[in-house]
Amino acid sequence: QVQLVESGGGLVQAGESLRLSCVASGNIFRINSMGWYRQAPGKERELVATITSGGSTKYIDSVKGRFTISRENAKNTVYLQMNSLKPEDTAVYYCNAIITTPGYFIRDYWGQGTQVTVSS
Repeated sequence: QVQLVESGGGLVQAGESLRLSCVASGNIFRINSMGWYRQAPGKERELVATITSGGSTKYIDSVKGRFTISRENAKNTVYLQMNSLKPEDTAVYYCNAIITTPGYFIRDYWGQGTQVTVSS
């Protein structure tokens, strides 16, 4: 069994920063890509940023230059540093990881979500 646990969400004012963390634990052989998604009220879940095991990153256009995704492989942890936050960044943020188990099954796992609210 694999668990992803997020932390770091909260309420901030526009222009401020937050750092989200997500730790993976459990029956893990290898963590492949990791990423952050978000879902705002009344909208579909969207991919925000991803990072491969080798450190290659991708971002949606709306967060480029403001958000930075990083990971510590030794700690099975992925981070999302969010700077210059805007009200439109308000959403529940979900951690995602593509994980290979010791039995060589590959599947993706999700965290429970953490609320980020940006006031204007």
